[in-house]
Formats: sequence, structure tokens, C-alpha cells
Amino acid sequence: MTMEPHAETISQENLARMQELSERITAALSRATPIDPSLQGPGPGFYAKAAEALANEAFDPAKIFAEQTKIWAEVLAQAAGQKEPPTDKRFAHPSWSTDPTLALIRAQYQAWGAAMQSLIANVPGVTDRDRKRMSYFATQYIDAFAPTNFLGFNPEAMEKALETQGASLVAGMENLARDLEAHHGQMQVTLSDPAAFEVGRNLGVTPGEVIFRNEIMEVIQYAPATDKVYERPIVIFPPWINKFYILDLKPGNSMIEWLVGQGFTTCIVSWKNPDPSYFAFSIDDYVEKGYRTAIAEVKKQLKVDDVNAVGYCIAGTTLAMTLSRLEQMGDTSVASATFLTTLTDFSDQGEVGVYLDDDFVNGIERVSTERGILEAFYMTRTFSYLRSNDLIYGPAVKTYLMGEKPPAFDLLYWNSDATNLPARMAVDYLRGLCQADRFARDGFPLIGGMAKLSDVKLPVFAVACETDHIAAWRGSFNGVVQMGSEDKTFVLAESGHIAGIVNAPARQKYGYWVNSGLDTDPESWKEAARHSKGSWWPEWEKWLKKRSGKKVPARKPLNSLAPAPGTYVHERA
Repeated sequence: MTMEPHAETISQENLARMQELSERITAALSRATPIDPSLQGPGPGFYAKAAEALANEAFDPAKIFAEQTKIWAEVLAQAAGQKEPPTDKRFAHPSWSTDPTLALIRAQYQAWGAAMQSLIANVPGVTDRDRKRMSYFATQYIDAFAPTNFLGFNPEAMEKALETQGASLVAGMENLARDLEAHHGQMQVTLSDPAAFEVGRNLGVTPGEVIFRNEIMEVIQYAPATDKVYERPIVIFPPWINKFYILDLKPGNSMIEWLVGQGFTTCIVSWKNPDPSYFAFSIDDYVEKGYRTAIAEVKKQLKVDDVNAVGYCIAGTTLAMTLSRLEQMGDTSVASATFLTTLTDFSDQGEVGVYLDDDFVNGIERVSTERGILEAFYMTRTFSYLRSNDLIYGPAVKTYLMGEKPPAFDLLYWNSDATNLPARMAVDYLRGLCQADRFARDGFPLIGGMAKLSDVKLPVFAVACETDHIAAWRGSFNGVVQMGSEDKTFVLAESGHIAGIVNAPARQKYGYWVNSGLDTDPESWKEAARHSKGSWWPEWEKWLKKRSGKKVPARKPLNSLAPAPGTYVHERA
């Protein structure tokens, strides 16, 4: 096997261009903005604890010999074709099976990774939480050192470099230089072709008007698509770490377009992308100037007594806290609530819990306090590492080693369009909810009272996603169980945090489980639930219809500050 491209196979023009790009890349790296070490990985205390635990286990000569013997037996069996290697799409190229050298490298890499995880799984004297963190961060190192991530060991990239006389390498270096320059010397792979989409042109195009604006949000009311509509409108609160148009992607893949088409008057909040001047904005500010104001404005402008509210992810958590306080105050402005991938009980933090110990949160608090905001870059990178092969290394191989143009993928374009968070609000959320779990325990202080999960008493429709890496479905289920409502329906959608929610009926892609009986544990609930193929949206439609009042003549937006998708959505982090 050829481990590196021969110089004579690369044109002189491409060699010269690669030299120029090397200088450009070096210059971009030299200007890199330093990142606080506490945001790069766990604190030194965690590594010291892990090293001590592993050392006590690993320095047993008998265990070392047994483990090495096991690894090499696995390697030789795979290399000799006597045993099928583990399925891994990174090694799909035929050369990983037919080339003896590559087959040996693959077998050794996979056996090494399995041995590392086996060692961590069996090391004594560590808590389950520390073991989970050890396994997660070991996986990060294992994935980073996959042979497919390096040009000399990637047969597909090597073949393309030779076939194109180095043109693919030039294109890859141009992609790398572009990304480094765009992100101040930090590598953040461009996941979707930035030229393929434009919000307002082919994303976020459902017709509507901004009917209200303040310093924290815009409220958009969408134009009706039917002659008659349900009297009670829907007000949607999307998460403020990304833009609202996740629910208004391309036509045919838009929840808002679908809701309007079913006869629901639909409004959505578009959050302001805060700058450092928003440093002191708190969760109270988001509730008063965001949730309560949006609901009040929709009620006033549509001349209704109440609304159906929807909250997605962390916006669902804050919606639940708001509803708790409204219940305590006797405010009946919300008739029903829908929660999408929402955690209200943080005792099960899911996969993201590896980033919620003090070593990370202390760093976030320090950096965001200094800068006034928690910058979008850190949140985007953190969530990407939870799916590093899909969102970091896989795209990096395609973009940098293969020289490919990023795909035109609406969901990945949205994923890169993140927003900042005000420092105070971000820290309060991490400390009081993610770490202390106060909403589900003793109560979370909110607008002059204590929000308690048991005081969410209105009809509830909750949707979680089976493979969600941000809001674990069992944690979501346990939170809904603790709500005080007697009318609760829980849906478990197939797929993950985004794909499980943005699943238009026409696509018929993922199915779901539904069951209103929540007086049990998550596994028993799932076993007793009804499974259906296709989107859960029609199930929700049936539920909403019963809680949306009579049909009335369609209502157009009466106030217009700007056409949808508004102005705040265009502000980039």
C-alpha cells in the first residue's frame, strides 16, 4: 500500500498552491484566540483521580499480560480473516479488508479501543458518574486517533489525491484555511454549504409578520392557510441557543407550515442574539419579557382569553417553570402545554452530564462573566463532541482530506447558526437546574416565588426522542410524571434530539410510541405503549384539536413590524 502521495503524482501547480495554503493556515493558527483550559476538558483533579484508579488496576503484571494477549489474539484473528471486525462505517473502504497492512492497523486500533473501555468498565473504586466521564473522555481520545483521520492511513483520501494530482488536497487545505480564519484560529468544521441557504429565501419562508418586538424577542404570527382556523392560537417558544427556524426549515420539512395548514393560528418567538451588554439578563427577564409578554401580546392582538403553549428543549424547561408560577398566581392565560425534548427533572442528565461537573461549569462561569456572554462557539463545540464522529471527524475527513464541498443540508446549516447566552442567565441555568435540580426538588426561585414541578397542572403533551443525546428520554419521562396535571400524554419518537422532532408526515421516516398511562417507570411505559409508523405530528394534531376551541374565520396578522422571519433571526453570533 502507498502510505503517502509521491511528489511526481502531484502537479507542480498544486504543489505551489499547497505551499501557499500552508503559510495561510500557519498564519491563521498563530492568531488563534486562546481558550480557557477549563473549557477544553475536565479539570486536573479528574485526570488525577482517573490516573490513580487506572494505575492501580493496570500495574498488575498478570492483568497486563492477559490484556495484551487478548488484544493481539483479536488483532491476528481479524487480520487473518478468521474473525469479522466490528461494524464501523469509517472503515467501509474495501482496502481496510483487502490490504494486509491496513487490515492489521484497523484490527489493532479497534482492539486497543475496546481494551481501553474494558479497563474503565472494570476498574474498581470509582463512582458510576466518574466511570461514565472516564469512558466518555477516553472515547474522545480513541475517536481522535482513528487512522481514518490521517491522510497517510486513509485509502479513500489517498486514492482521490492521486487521481486528481493533488487537487483534492488543495481544495481540502482551502477548506481548512477558510474555517480557521472564520473561527479565529480554532477549528470548527463547516457542516453545510453556507451558500446553499439563506434565511428568508429558502429557510424560514412560511408567510407571516412580526407583530411585536422588544429587547429580548420578536413575536411572529403566521398568515392563515385555511378559511377557518381554531379559535385558540398556538405560541411556540424555541430554544434560545439556536434560531427558531429549526421549526420552519425548507417547505415540506416545516412544522410551522404544517400547523398553519391544519388550521391552527400559529405564533413563534424569535429570540434576540445577545451581546455583552446583556450580561445581567436573568431567567426572570426571559420569563417576564419573553414568555409572559409574548403570551399577553398574542392574547391582546388576537382577542382571545388564552393560548396553547409549546416549549422546545431548554425553552420547554423554562415554559414549565413559567406555568408553575402562573398556576400559583391564578393566571389562566395558557390552556395547554406541549413539551418537545424537555428536561424538567435533571436527576438523569443524559450524555451531556459529562460536562456538568464543577470543573466545566466553574470555567463557563468565569469566562462568561469576563465576556458578558457565553459565546455560541463553546456550546456548539460541546454538543458536537457528543456526536464527534458525525459532527467533527467525519465531516473533517470529507472536507479537509477529501477536499469535498460541504453538503447542502438545511438541518446542519441551522445547527451552525447558534446564538450567545447572557452570562447571568447561562450560569443560573447550569447551577440551579442542571446541577442542583431545584425545579424538581425544593423549587427554583422565579419572578418573586418558587417554581415547583408539581404545580404544572394544565393538560400536557410531551414528546421525547429515543436516541436523544441532549435530553435523555427517561429523564424527560420522569419529569412529566412529577407534574401535577391529571391530563398527560407522553410520546417517544424514534431518532434523536432534532430528527425525531422535525419529522414531517410526508417523509414517513421515523415512528413513535404513545401512552397516556404514566403511573409507572419508563421501561414499563414503553412496553405498554402503542407503536405507530410515521410522524407523531398527526397524533399531536388530534390532541390539539380537542383543546383549541371552535373554528372561526381565519385571522391575518393585524400588526406588522417586519415580514417573517423578522430581523433578530439574521443576527449572527
